[in-house]
Amino acid sequence: MEINIQEKILRANDDMACKNRKYFTEKKVFVLNMMSSPGSGKTETLCKTLKKITPEIKTGVITGDICTTNDADRLKKTGVAAIQINTDQFGGDCHLAAHLIEKAAQNLNLKNLDLLIIENIGNLVCPAEFDIGEDAKAVVLSVTEGEDKPLKYPLMFQEADIAILNKIDLLPYLDFDLKEAVKNIKQVHPKIPVFEISAKTEQGFEPWIKWLKTSVKSKLMVL
Repeated sequence: MEINIQEKILRANDDMACKNRKYFTEKKVFVLNMMSSPGSGKTETLCKTLKKITPEIKTGVITGDICTTNDADRLKKTGVAAIQINTDQFGGDCHLAAHLIEKAAQNLNLKNLDLLIIENIGNLVCPAEFDIGEDAKAVVLSVTEGEDKPLKYPLMFQEADIAILNKIDLLPYLDFDLKEAVKNIKQVHPKIPVFEISAKTEQGFEPWIKWLKTSVKSKLMVL
């Protein structure tokens, strides 16, 4: 019975995700779903990224957390429009579902945006299971989390279109094997691009920014 209920939930979510994708395409907006565990530095990565791509790429953000508006408040300081979704009123869901994105997107002026970034709730399991109508998925893994995370949570890395290894400025102080981490990511998803960055120092940002700009412009050219 639990399996049937789960299937119904995912089917309803997928239907709404298809509607979201069609809507975003009509509005000519590239949508990126950024996922990670808590504390990976996802929000800081976004803040530094937004400063580098605006105003060239007009961007809005939807950010999810169980409680607080901390991330949205930080992101708004970059000058972009940011919408906060809190899931505590829905039982504290550990992921963003398609219907929540549909409602939040109505509060953004999408016709004036090129890029919508969705900062998903910190979790390496649930967000990977839910399509929300995005064009691409990114997973952020920090070097403080251990090289084995891609093997322990393979679906997240299988579903992601790119992987970002963050906090590489801390490598001299950690017992972390960067090559092993990349090897594990590639074992789960052989063709995935992996960007090694430091959100604090902005080391390694150029390839990641290039990928993001190219992805946005490619969709705009097709449309």
